[in-house]
Amino acid sequence: MIRKLSIFILLSLIFMQEISAKVYRIGSEQEFKAVQSLLIPGDEVVIKNGIYTDWSISINNKGTSLKPIIIHAEKQGMVIFSGSVTKPIFSVLGEYVFIKGINFKDCVLTKTGVLIELATSNNCRISNCSFSANQVRTQFTPLVIISGNGSNNVIEGCSFISNVDNQDVQVKITKDAYPKLTLIENNIFRDKNKVSWPNANGGECVQVGQDPVLLGNLKPETTVRKNRFIHCNGENEVISNKSSGNKYLNNYFEDNDGELVMRGGHDCIIADNTFKGGTGGIRINGTGHQITNNKIDGIQTAIRLMYGMARGKDEIGFYIAASDCTIKNNTISNATTGILIGDSKDADWTGKFDTKRYPSPVMQNVAPFNNIIGENSFKNVKTEVVKK
Repeated sequence: MIRKLSIFILLSLIFMQEISAKVYRIGSEQEFKAVQSLLIPGDEVVIKNGIYTDWSISINNKGTSLKPIIIHAEKQGMVIFSGSVTKPIFSVLGEYVFIKGINFKDCVLTKTGVLIELATSNNCRISNCSFSANQVRTQFTPLVIISGNGSNNVIEGCSFISNVDNQDVQVKITKDAYPKLTLIENNIFRDKNKVSWPNANGGECVQVGQDPVLLGNLKPETTVRKNRFIHCNGENEVISNKSSGNKYLNNYFEDNDGELVMRGGHDCIIADNTFKGGTGGIRINGTGHQITNNKIDGIQTAIRLMYGMARGKDEIGFYIAASDCTIKNNTISNATTGILIGDSKDADWTGKFDTKRYPSPVMQNVAPFNNIIGENSFKNVKTEVVKK
């Protein structure tokens, strides 16, 4: 009898928890803020269809794995944020908060403007959102940021199309804080024109880390997988890796004016990606990377291992020579050079970076070393492997 009563009480509590979850329909920033303190696990906030400007919402509520707090468009794509953005439209600091189905279009971002920031959040998601024709007024400004000491955040199923002068997704790494185990998956990045900045820098689709010289050894363990990058010409680095322990898996690159670049950091995995046409494949600086099972077709130089100013994980160099990397089982076709060992030999960086901030030699004269290269397949490649 006591056992039956206990089961009845437990089921009653579960039922009460289920019916306590609510759906809030809102149509303004003020209405959102009015219900924000009420949000509990399992609640939904439905943003009514319409065009919205001048929002700034900070969300520090906590859902659970079984009952996330979901913020979503009334109808996918019909909730549009537009206009001037001087502060984060959505800043998420909570746990298990999901943002779904929102369209960010024709926004103009200043330096402090962000469309969505997952800031010290845990297990939060941005899903099925669209980011199109947005532009920034300050160089190195991203549309979406994952920052702080959170973990297990996800960006999935989103589209980043025809954005201007911006970075699309940034995993922010500082000496004080950085997120762990971020997943960027099943997104499409498309039709990104060359940035207008004088040094043609600041137009990455995905950037994981910002200071490879001093902070490249930090290990955010980000995974970037199953994304599509098509006609992404923002700058020379379509994906820019500047930290350690990350994975780039099963991505598709087509007709991009740029490469997947290990600009800094160590011990990353670049596997099972497909490159079709465009100007570049994979570029490698750093130590201990594994480049395996990639398919690269119709690119002049498929894989480049770069000279550096320093070597290993302990020396400081503006670029670290490629070393102790494994390049195996890649399929390279229709190229002039399959694998180039030793690009940018003796490049002189005098006056091009701050040697007080970065106490690095200025000559790129440390050759790649101790790399394992073998069992790669070549078809219609003029020079399979060349060493400089």
